Amino acid sequence: MSTTTPENPAAPAPDQNEIDPHVYERRWAILAVLCTSLMIVIIGNTSLNVAIPRLQLDLDASNSQLAWMVDSYALVFAGLLFTAGTLGDKFGRKGALQGGLVVFLVGAYLAATASSAGGIIGARAVMGVAAAFVMPSTLSILTNVFPAHERPKAIAIWAGISGGGAAIGPIASGYLLEHFWWGSVFLVNLPIILIALVVGAILVPTSKDPEDQPLDFIGALLSIVALSTLVYGIIEGPHNGWLSGTSFLIFGVAAVALVLFVIWENTTASPMLDLTLFRDRRFSVASAGISLTFFAMFGTFFLVAQYFQLVLGYSALESGLFQLPMAFVMMALAPQVPKLVERFGAHGVVPVGLAFTSLGLIAFSFMTVDSPVWTIYFSVIPLASGMALTMTPLTTLIMASVPLGRAGMGSAMNDTTRELGGALGVAVLGSVLTTTYTGQLAPLVERLPAEAAGYVDSGLGGAIGVATAMGPDGEALLQAAKQAFVDGMSNAAIVGAIAVAVASVAARRLLPRGADVPPGAHPGFAGSPEEGAAGDVVDEGVVTPTPIIE
Repeated sequence: MSTTTPENPAAPAPDQNEIDPHVYERRWAILAVLCTSLMIVIIGNTSLNVAIPRLQLDLDASNSQLAWMVDSYALVFAGLLFTAGTLGDKFGRKGALQGGLVVFLVGAYLAATASSAGGIIGARAVMGVAAAFVMPSTLSILTNVFPAHERPKAIAIWAGISGGGAAIGPIASGYLLEHFWWGSVFLVNLPIILIALVVGAILVPTSKDPEDQPLDFIGALLSIVALSTLVYGIIEGPHNGWLSGTSFLIFGVAAVALVLFVIWENTTASPMLDLTLFRDRRFSVASAGISLTFFAMFGTFFLVAQYFQLVLGYSALESGLFQLPMAFVMMALAPQVPKLVERFGAHGVVPVGLAFTSLGLIAFSFMTVDSPVWTIYFSVIPLASGMALTMTPLTTLIMASVPLGRAGMGSAMNDTTRELGGALGVAVLGSVLTTTYTGQLAPLVERLPAEAAGYVDSGLGGAIGVATAMGPDGEALLQAAKQAFVDGMSNAAIVGAIAVAVASVAARRLLPRGADVPPGAHPGFAGSPEEGAAGDVVDEGVVTPTPIIE
């Protein structure tokens, strides 16, 4: 922990004496292994977006099945995150990381060899189980091998990789789709996984919660039910109708499970999630901010891949390459963000990042059926800049408010908010797009045979197939379907822009200025008998040691 206090902001904050010297010497190599492991999960997730149009055509997959190929991963991942993070804290984060990579490898192989949409959905669920152990482990191990004064920089690199990797995945899968069958997009990670397993076994240290708290089985079960049903309701909301009886039932189950979880966590002696952390606005406001950032990010990726390929007619590889500047911007800017936070404070940087993200979405809403491809960068550059400015300080704030021994739980909270936001982004923005698309095409669809009408209603890929089969007579349908898709995409982007703009104003008002110590806590310090917390906060030039909740 840092020896610096708010009253002595100029003092250095070295606490490497609390870290094993051998671990400290190789901390940057360990970070490379952790980022590689993180990249495996991110690429394995986002590479599917570019393959969606091919899967729709080759497997005759409906819009609902395509959404489930994306969301089965998110459903399982989000549902298991808290449990997986707690198990890592309890039994060892290195084992959770290595075991998760092995399961991810198995899931990727199953997806690559699947012969139906259902097979891919099931394999993606297996990959979601693996990711629930890998992602929290990477961030919690990071906080245990870096001293407090270096953690913001390390977390910034981690955040840059997590965002930039989301843009690299489509390029790799695009190249593979150009030269191989669609299943190859799931195999791209296999050699990287093997390397990460071997190098990780040598370099990554073991760590776990020194307090050895008993497992909270009831809390784990309630969290799985609450998060899984919540994400399921979000995914199926557009299909069932947000106000339908089915949706009310699903969200009702989620609400009951969540209330029971809160009651249980407040009364049990060893809670899986310490709810007193939400008193700290760094933890609560940052969690909400991460959700909305990934709401915009995942929702946009879901739309862009289809726009490039189905509307503009580019190949999968070209589509991936066009998204490469987003990765460059995020990975280059993220490591510089801690310097901005140190000067202007998180409350100054985060709202600006969210405002840039909103601006990028507004620019995206102006894309047309025949827009020159270079105009997409009026959207991509502010989007990528905004996400980089937002993810790094918000992730640092979450981890800085969590005791070091519970770093896995803090990381799980960070990842859960990402997944909930991402699932909500795909569902809500996809719902807006679908509503616009089907509404505009209704007059044309009514004149088509029932089977053809079903294909057109299923999505733009289906409409292209029907129009192609109709020959010259299908040109009017093709152009109308593309226009309906673009109009829906524009409406979705505007909805996302409004949500993120509201979040920007809220972040400016709600994020604490400096690093406030929440009720029931006192600052940690080097040599304290209650060792550590996950990272100090440098905000507006003041180093504030992270609190230890009593």
